[in-house]
Amino acid sequence: MPFKLYHLFLFSLFFLPTLSTQGQDFNKEIKSHRKAYKKSFLTEERSPLHKKEVRFLNFFTPDQNYQVKAVFTATPDSAPFDMATYSGITKSYRQYGTLTFHINGTAHQLSIYQSMLLMRMPGYKDYLFLPFKDLSNGESTYGGGRYLDFRFEDIKNDTLIIDFNKAYNPWCAYSDGYNCPIPPLENHLDLAIPAGEKNYTPKK
Repeated sequence: MPFKLYHLFLFSLFFLPTLSTQGQDFNKEIKSHRKAYKKSFLTEERSPLHKKEVRFLNFFTPDQNYQVKAVFTATPDSAPFDMATYSGITKSYRQYGTLTFHINGTAHQLSIYQSMLLMRMPGYKDYLFLPFKDLSNGESTYGGGRYLDFRFEDIKNDTLIIDFNKAYNPWCAYSDGYNCPIPPLENHLDLAIPAGEKNYTPKK
């Protein structure tokens, strides 16, 4: 067998099955995550959706290109600020750090926040909040932006995996009467993120 063909054979024998397995594991993880996400609407007392409405939740096909490794930079001296919500009230947060990552070869940055209320509550003080807007908002996704949640332990060696496939809509996407934070201007991305939850469009 010629040298080049021999190495192509070895590549297909050892490397391609690994890629296939990784893809299967990724799809399985996203499927499991979305199943738990849907179930949460049925267990939350203030949920905006009932069982018949949950089936209309809509998502992009899982895409591992939107699971990115971000470099985390802590901002311990950041001051608390009032984050606006769509109901008109404000909620107090502080910038916990910044996240720098690449999509399609271009660098982007988002801020990740810590709730001043939750940080005083046992069991919730390590929660982190990542609201963002992108160019898909108002078209294929909710116009008010989407959210991701993390905990301190998700940050390892100054890196954090951002999986936009797990991006979800605020409850304001389904009903009025909720205090949904508006993603700050610094978290407006200049590209579309076709991953995660889509617009909610229940059938009549």
